[in-house]
Amino acid sequence: MTLQKSRSMRIALAVLRLFIPTRFRPSTSITRLTMSQTKSRVQAGPFCGMQYVDQSYWSAYIPKLLGIYERELSQYIEEAALLPFETVVDIGAAEGYYAIGMAMRLPASRVIAFEMEPMARELLGRLAALNQVSCRVTIEGECTRRTLAATLSESGRTLVICDAEGGEAFLLDPIRIPKLAACHILVELHDNVLSGMSHEIRDRFSQTHDITHVPETTRSRNDFPYNNVYTRLFPIYVDWAVSEIRRSKISWYWMRPQLNSEAN
Repeated sequence: MTLQKSRSMRIALAVLRLFIPTRFRPSTSITRLTMSQTKSRVQAGPFCGMQYVDQSYWSAYIPKLLGIYERELSQYIEEAALLPFETVVDIGAAEGYYAIGMAMRLPASRVIAFEMEPMARELLGRLAALNQVSCRVTIEGECTRRTLAATLSESGRTLVICDAEGGEAFLLDPIRIPKLAACHILVELHDNVLSGMSHEIRDRFSQTHDITHVPETTRSRNDFPYNNVYTRLFPIYVDWAVSEIRRSKISWYWMRPQLNSEAN
């Protein structure tokens, strides 16, 4: 979805919300339709089969149930799922899509999920319980350099997943946290928060990691497989259902440690 189309959609949805009570809104109906059809289980992608809670925290909900959320990363999640990680560290875990998904895919690993917001931590705990992985998931609050360094000092072979809304500029620093040089890292980049951040992170890890840049791709109405009166009358809501409604295009780095770095 183009930035202009996304902006137009947000304006149109805001206007409709002014006139339609919540329980009668197309978004409410389409969300309920999706939950009913999927039985609140992720339908595709690397976390297919995960039982999901009834909401997400400050991110798109329907794409998670459909299994198309951040699908650009699917091949890298599959790659990670084949590696013998002792620990997965998820920074900015929200309600736990990746934290719990990776706990399910890596049954021999422990997961440490950092999340600042109490409501998100409550949802994360529910999601862990729903999928019977609570015993291997530790839920923490804010991730700082100190807590991250302490966590990595005892983590063994580690996958770091980072969606820190700009905090990656401060946390992903292998000079201050040397263990990062040996970690696999999947990081969402937020140049919209701090200009040039992605170049800085690439420079920091260029000597220790092989880095793949993963750009965001567009979504299609064809990604939504269900129909009701609202999807037929208001096709803009189908665009909404499959979109992740970001204010700007984003991208990620998938960073694999080079052999000599991983051994250290």
